[in-house]
Amino acid sequence: MSDNTLGDFLRMRRAGLRPEDVGMAGYGLRRVAGLRREEVAVLAGVNADYYARLEQGRERHPSAQVLDALGRALHLDTDARAHLHRLAGTVPNDRPAAQRDVVSPDLRQLMDGYPHTPAFVLGGTLDILATNALADALYSPFDPADNLARMTFLAPAGRDFYAHWDRTAQATVANLRRATGLDPGNARLRALIDTLTEQSATFSTLWQAHTVRGKTRDAKQLNHPDVGPLTLTYQAFDVRDAPGQQLVIYHAEPGSPSAEALALLGTIGATRRRAAHGPPAR
Repeated sequence: MSDNTLGDFLRMRRAGLRPEDVGMAGYGLRRVAGLRREEVAVLAGVNADYYARLEQGRERHPSAQVLDALGRALHLDTDARAHLHRLAGTVPNDRPAAQRDVVSPDLRQLMDGYPHTPAFVLGGTLDILATNALADALYSPFDPADNLARMTFLAPAGRDFYAHWDRTAQATVANLRRATGLDPGNARLRALIDTLTEQSATFSTLWQAHTVRGKTRDAKQLNHPDVGPLTLTYQAFDVRDAPGQQLVIYHAEPGSPSAEALALLGTIGATRRRAAHGPPAR
């Protein structure tokens, strides 16, 4: 990983914008994609030489005001602006002192109380820390179902399971990029990124785009080998007493084919659990 993370982020986000995206006329032949450094400087109201030093890593301590201006100039959304500030060290470090991988018994009990919807807990590196029975059934095509990033990019089932694999891949990389800003010293996270970069050319390419996004709410189209297509919506919630953990809950539109398929999946999963553990003792 580069030691000029701030400069890399600015450069890649600049490359992703065209003059017409920011209301500027695109004069002259462009040797590279995106805005020129001078154009970003004009939009942000900063000195062009100063901005060049930021990208080159010769200036690493811009003020919060400069970063806000650059965020506006580069059309960064909320997650990307927060990431920009964290890279420059202009906001308090909001990562936990030590991220917890242990899920509380109360939270496990809460998830088990939702038998008709998949629920699971994610760690900061997208590790699946705990699941309810229906989440186990949902992710049964993966062995092991241990980390969403590895499952997406390295598991044989990944490309078939996610109907829109490209979109899932982009979102997964954006989640990991955000995690590096929240917890830059996390050795487990760095090892995961190194592994994915070495073993997946697609991950390596997407990683260089420096897209940042957190999990909130979205729709997923999945293909499950046991029940077929599923259209589900998920909500992600921060676990307040365990910083870095998120509770993710999927649900299907009531009465929809996906709801019926999800109910069937629950029955299949229960049948398999009974077969694996044998008949109850008398």
